[in-house]
Amino acid sequence: MNSPILQLLVLAGIAVFLILRLRSVLGTREGFEKPPLPVERDTRPRRREFEVIEGGPDHDIIDHVPENSESAKALMSMKAAEPTFNVSEFLSGARGAYEIILMAFEKGNLSEIKEFLSDEVYESFAQVVEQREREGLTIEATFIGVSDVALKEATFEPDTKTGEITMRFIGEMTSIVRDRGGDIIEGSETEIKRQRDVWTFARAMGSDDPNWTLVATAE
Repeated sequence: MNSPILQLLVLAGIAVFLILRLRSVLGTREGFEKPPLPVERDTRPRRREFEVIEGGPDHDIIDHVPENSESAKALMSMKAAEPTFNVSEFLSGARGAYEIILMAFEKGNLSEIKEFLSDEVYESFAQVVEQREREGLTIEATFIGVSDVALKEATFEPDTKTGEITMRFIGEMTSIVRDRGGDIIEGSETEIKRQRDVWTFARAMGSDDPNWTLVATAE
């Protein structure tokens, strides 16, 4: 038997072995095999992981104030009056508002923030700015950041649906005060100072106006 024929026989034997091996592992279909049973789909609604369980704690609230506290109850009432209200989102917005309002006050640009201030707060800010102008003082300030922000208290007035949230901020900034001649009389261009503020924001929950108003300030 010559070499080419021998090689063909060997290859044919290997092919038959592989076919038999595959049939034993994978199985065969003979035409009468039962079709696979349909998989029943679970049509029951699934609860999202972040969804508040009915009757359970709302972590959007208790992550910021003690559970069952008066502030927690006030925040729950705010959410009932305006279901889209989110406490964490409010805190993020309050942090940004703090920087904008604080720097506008330091630089005397109150017209930029007037719509976000109550009449009382605007008047108190304006008096300070006017006093600086009379004395010929100018302030150069650079905002570094907020090192701490926390929700201090929340209240809700059911009759007017007005929610008030008091925040505590610790801001970091550099600030210098110059006199009429441009000389520095206070502060440092390099020293970072920490400023502590307690601000109260108010808004009628459920109203079309999404803006909160700064209604009170304290240190």
